[in-house]
Amino acid sequence: MSGDKSLIFKFILLVIFSLLSYRLFYIQIYEDKYHELSENNTVHLESIHPSRGIILDRYDSIIVENKPTYDFYIIPKQFWVEDTSEILNSFSISKTELESSLKKARNYSIYRPSVFYSNMSHSRFAKIQSKLYDFKGVFHSPKSVRFYNKPILSHMLGYVAEIGPTELNEDTTNYYSLGDLVGLSGVEKAFEKPLRGTKGYKLKLYDVNGMSAGSFNDGLDDVLVSNGKNIKLTIDASLQLYVEKLLYGKVGSVVAIEPSSGNILAMASSPSYDPNTLSGKDFSRNYIELQKDTLKPIYNRALMATYPPGSMFKLIQSLIGLEKNLVNYEDNIYIDLNSIGDLAPEGFYDLEKAIVKSSNNYFFKLFRKIINQKKDLNTYVDSSIGLEDWSNYVKMFGLGSKLNFNVSSANKGFVPSSSYYNTYYGKNRWKFSNIYSLSIGQGELLVTPLQMANFAAIMANRGYYIDPNLVLEIDGEKKANYKLNYVDIDYDHFNYVVDAMEEVVISGSARRAYMKELEICGKTSTVQNPHGYDHSGFIGFAPKNNPKIAIAAYIENSGWGGRAAASIASLTAEKYLFNKIKRSWLEQYVLKGEFIDEEDK
Repeated sequence: MSGDKSLIFKFILLVIFSLLSYRLFYIQIYEDKYHELSENNTVHLESIHPSRGIILDRYDSIIVENKPTYDFYIIPKQFWVEDTSEILNSFSISKTELESSLKKARNYSIYRPSVFYSNMSHSRFAKIQSKLYDFKGVFHSPKSVRFYNKPILSHMLGYVAEIGPTELNEDTTNYYSLGDLVGLSGVEKAFEKPLRGTKGYKLKLYDVNGMSAGSFNDGLDDVLVSNGKNIKLTIDASLQLYVEKLLYGKVGSVVAIEPSSGNILAMASSPSYDPNTLSGKDFSRNYIELQKDTLKPIYNRALMATYPPGSMFKLIQSLIGLEKNLVNYEDNIYIDLNSIGDLAPEGFYDLEKAIVKSSNNYFFKLFRKIINQKKDLNTYVDSSIGLEDWSNYVKMFGLGSKLNFNVSSANKGFVPSSSYYNTYYGKNRWKFSNIYSLSIGQGELLVTPLQMANFAAIMANRGYYIDPNLVLEIDGEKKANYKLNYVDIDYDHFNYVVDAMEEVVISGSARRAYMKELEICGKTSTVQNPHGYDHSGFIGFAPKNNPKIAIAAYIENSGWGGRAAASIASLTAEKYLFNKIKRSWLEQYVLKGEFIDEEDK
């Protein structure tokens, strides 16, 4: 039995030895061509960069596309030129820059390619193409960069640039290499993976002179490239272009939303910049220049800037008061001017009149009722209970939230709660008299233009909103969000306040925005600004029934809300609903931009 095992073991060893001998014989005799290739050629793994996905608007109009450029690589071991001046002139570099590139490449590897020159334009490549044969050890690879035929939506699109050391270290997939392009902000960053596609690879043979000797193994080991996916945005490009035209020369932002879907129709921040300046070889230099600009053109005010909501917030105070039965539709009370500064006259007010006339003193009294509901005998404790209840209502309107907007960084704003004032004043050491400025949307309360546009959509929908959305489709696959977020306030109360908003435009502070066919409903704010002229604010929607667009506008240092903000928002609605502007007088007023009268100075 033991003899049989010994024979089997010997047989297995013989088989293994025979296989190894055959493989060695095959490699030495039948694969001499690969031996020859290894002696006389160098195999390079060359990346084939995918074409980045195109970005389109809701009507398939191209917003972002690609244009071809070329990257050049250098292999120090093979590098040789007969006339140095030829390569210096071809690449418009100095001898010092060439030597620096060579040194950097040698430090990396004398055998492997290193990026030598990036993003050469197609036209320039055509001029020097015939000279490339004279530059041994220099190879090129086509690559596309972003191109913006209509330079709009720069803040939301973001930008693409060469990946840096930090991003490379964070790349756990090992997909990226030095010199690769990557989305660094906005849509380009949020949807980097589908937009970038997947790189392909070719194994190319080069002889000792650096000349191409064909594909390795007849290309059987190559990996096919997969181009990036196209993304369709919710944006109306023509509306976006028009809004940016209206904002030119001003500081502020406009956000327009389709109330029925939450889709963003336009989102503009001013001042802006041409996104083409952050595409290509001069990215770093241009980015630094934009950062130095004191007006912060790369700062997205629509998402990041925070302001007190001002009188627009009186709409929320009204709804809370109605829901808590602290005021009703028939109440008619006398309002004097003793509590808080006011432009509204003294007299009898119901809630609708208080909204239309924007009576500060009326909302001072209403807010005091909301805060002090006598739920505790201790005034300080009672105020704390009332404010916490009020804060919860306010947050239902999406304030103090990023609204699940994940395309770009967004500020949450701030809705103060009892804990905030406990930290500031001490527990049970503050009451209504310390926080009354909240009654008119001032004080510690802060909102973003996106949040206020979403609030306008809530008013348009009479009590609910859908999280704001910027992307419709990725390669034809719909990405829209239809989750409804309800505000726990009676539908009839919304109708009552909307009627008042309509009257604000017909006869109140926003009458400059009035247009009979438009049926716009809105509310203005003249937002107090301790650093200069007040900010102009407006929210609204149109038409009143079956609304198609909800808008928020904040124009900094422009005075009354009924001037800059209401005019710009009204024109935005007119452009979207009618695809033309009938009120050329209003358009010229906005474009001129002289919103501060002598009496305001």
